[in-house]
Amino acid sequence: MRKIRYIVAMSLDGFIAGPKGEVDWIPKDPEVDFAALWAQFDTFLMGRRTYEAAVAGMGEKLFSGMTRFVFSRTLKPEKHPNVTIWSEVNTGWLRSLKNKPGKDIWLFGGSSLFRSLLDTDEVDTVEVSVMPVLLGEGVPLLTSPYTPTKLRLVSQQAFRSGRMAMTYDVER
Repeated sequence: MRKIRYIVAMSLDGFIAGPKGEVDWIPKDPEVDFAALWAQFDTFLMGRRTYEAAVAGMGEKLFSGMTRFVFSRTLKPEKHPNVTIWSEVNTGWLRSLKNKPGKDIWLFGGSSLFRSLLDTDEVDTVEVSVMPVLLGEGVPLLTSPYTPTKLRLVSQQAFRSGRMAMTYDVER
């Protein structure tokens, strides 16, 4: 079965983006093999803001050959023909997607979408790269409400840049 993996960069004080969605504080790290990382996936799940920021910052070409699902109540499908737009999380559909053949599924940014999928028990791993920066405010890793989720550390790696990558399985 395919896994839904939440992979995200986070500041040391717990933010995945600045107050206006800024991600310019996330440095490119030559020690990280991004090609190998991307090769593990063929499907992306994104919220609207993450999708718009990713396309604006990286372009459609980066996602070429990838299946993309965007969760949004405002995007119009006819204006975004390269993605499938869902207005809400549907657990039956997500479980069906996980059971289809293919590579793992990248939950690509978005604390609100992360919260929704975590609450429906659809996230399998949480993979956080903690950046050596303090933002003071911004978009938190996880939105309210308070609902603890137990995690089990699977691996960790320290980089010369100060980045600390940790992978956790979601305990069920």
